[in-house]
Amino acid sequence: MTDSGDPNDSSGPELGDFEAFGAGDDAGSESTPATNGNGEGEAAADADAATAADASGADRDGTGGGTAADAADGAGRSGTADADDDGAGGFTRYAMEAADGRAAEGVGTVSVAQGLRVAEDGDETCLRAFVTADNRDAVRIGTYLLVPYPDGETLFSRITALEYAQEFRTDDATELTARRRMREGGDGFTEADYKFVAELDPTAVLFSQGGELKRRMADRVPKPGALVRQATDADQIKTGLAIPDDGVFLGHLSVGGEKVRTAAEPPTVDYRLKDDYDAGDPLVFRHTLVAGGTGSGKTHASKNVLRQYLDRTYEMDDGRDARAGVVLFDPQDEYAQMHDDNDALNAETARRLDREGVAHGGHDDTVALVPKEAGVSYPGSGHRAEQVEFTIPFSIVDEYDMPWLVAGASLNENQFPALAQLLRRFFRNYDDGTYEEFLSFLDDPALKEELHESGRVHEATYDAVKRRVRGVPSGVFDQDAKPITELDTTLVRPGGLTVVPTYHLSSSRAKEMFVLAVSTMLVDDKLSNDPTSRRVDETPLLLGMDEAHNFLAEADNVQARKVISTFTEAAKQGRKERLGLFLVTQDPQDIADPVFKQVNTRLVLNLGDDDAISSVNIPPALSEKVPYMEKGQMVVYSPDNSEPVEVTGLPVCVTRHGD
Repeated sequence: MTDSGDPNDSSGPELGDFEAFGAGDDAGSESTPATNGNGEGEAAADADAATAADASGADRDGTGGGTAADAADGAGRSGTADADDDGAGGFTRYAMEAADGRAAEGVGTVSVAQGLRVAEDGDETCLRAFVTADNRDAVRIGTYLLVPYPDGETLFSRITALEYAQEFRTDDATELTARRRMREGGDGFTEADYKFVAELDPTAVLFSQGGELKRRMADRVPKPGALVRQATDADQIKTGLAIPDDGVFLGHLSVGGEKVRTAAEPPTVDYRLKDDYDAGDPLVFRHTLVAGGTGSGKTHASKNVLRQYLDRTYEMDDGRDARAGVVLFDPQDEYAQMHDDNDALNAETARRLDREGVAHGGHDDTVALVPKEAGVSYPGSGHRAEQVEFTIPFSIVDEYDMPWLVAGASLNENQFPALAQLLRRFFRNYDDGTYEEFLSFLDDPALKEELHESGRVHEATYDAVKRRVRGVPSGVFDQDAKPITELDTTLVRPGGLTVVPTYHLSSSRAKEMFVLAVSTMLVDDKLSNDPTSRRVDETPLLLGMDEAHNFLAEADNVQARKVISTFTEAAKQGRKERLGLFLVTQDPQDIADPVFKQVNTRLVLNLGDDDAISSVNIPPALSEKVPYMEKGQMVVYSPDNSEPVEVTGLPVCVTRHGD
């Protein structure tokens, strides 16, 4: 950079922010004395000389001592100060010219003051930027920045730390400085007295190939003094973070709860999940977890995401394309509202959603498939979706191999095989036997004696099994409604949403039986080589479970291990069988680890419990934000989709939500 000598020359030094270092409006004339950082009018060179001459180090209160000398020395090292000028005069003229020159586009420059290093080990990387005074209020931890290389490539990075550092040899931690600023009401702070430094995490190198913007790992170190500017181009931001251009919409990229703004229209950056086969299987079949505490907005967010999947089509193994079906277990009777439009979604909002390709509006093909339990009723007044009652036939225990479904309490390693043996024997004699018939079957004393004497089932074990079976809620099996095994085409519909409400059921045990019976039936038909239901087998399926921790928790009994084993296998085979799990919970730490490990995409809203936050296993920099997130804000951790990011969901639900 050369010194043009003309303070009005727009081609002069691109350091307009230098004005903040004390030149101000008084820098319009070379005869104006250089001021110190507090604008007190003392000549900086005199102050520096006095400081150097004072062996006792007197007057280090920040009002002078060394300010101009340090700055002039820095300017001289960069080759911009005239070697024939004294430090103060050269610096003053340079500062005036820079202040009047064209302002640089950026937030600062790359600093080498504490080293400049990019390493494979992130802990060894040292990349820092000096932020000029006028830009300091605009940057935040998490802000995305761009640093150009001389050959046209660009380093995409993120601010991970911000700090003020002492700029000159002065010491502001003195009695004199403190008293003066207290007299001034705390307004004596001058930005130019301090360095403001941002620590950067180099995320990727952006480069152009064949006219397309691409990314690779950060494998280059930028040049010292390179201009650092905020990322405001949506294409650069998406490429830098590896966010797909197309896919299932989750929300808008944000930093500290504020949406990232760009110069494009719309000015926001949409965050999407991969939903095609270009780079492996769609992420819907790699499973999703939505975790958030009460009031965090997890149901609102879940509805918005699920609504997007109802319009998706996927390729099946036989080459045909099929629309996905969604089956969701609903403990609060909230999701059947997705049948209805949201009156709060006005025409202007709808147009914006259309422009961004976000599905919205009530989904007509929504059915509330209502469990029938003796002695209870389902109000169903909170939505206008079609309602169809169903019952669990006792024969499902044999048809889908669910002996654990009739264990009213924990069974040990001896009791579970005994129950299985009794069920096999019962169904050999009663092809479509009912629960009441099974109880009568167990009351036969001759059967008990025969099994005991043959050594197959000890009489004490027999009695224990009988007690457990009678502990099952009596109103669950074989009620006056259509059996779920005959409703497979209602349960699963291409493009349809089926909600199974459970809040009206009489007990947690009854809820567990209905949820596990229906979900296990679906999983079995998806994984089986000889499925009972062709409809279930041939339809891409998203299986949603709210309060998933109540059904998929670790437990030390045989039937719980059987359930976990079934869902672990479902999670492992989901990609191949076009089966995705969508788990919603406020207690992610309670979900069994074998199932949790198979979840690829995690949407983490506000969580206040340390164990819950730790269990979702997101990067520390983002996990620390989780307790402070407002309603609708979330961290998205999807390693096969993008870099970990913060996202703000839509402020309005795309379907009806709430009263």
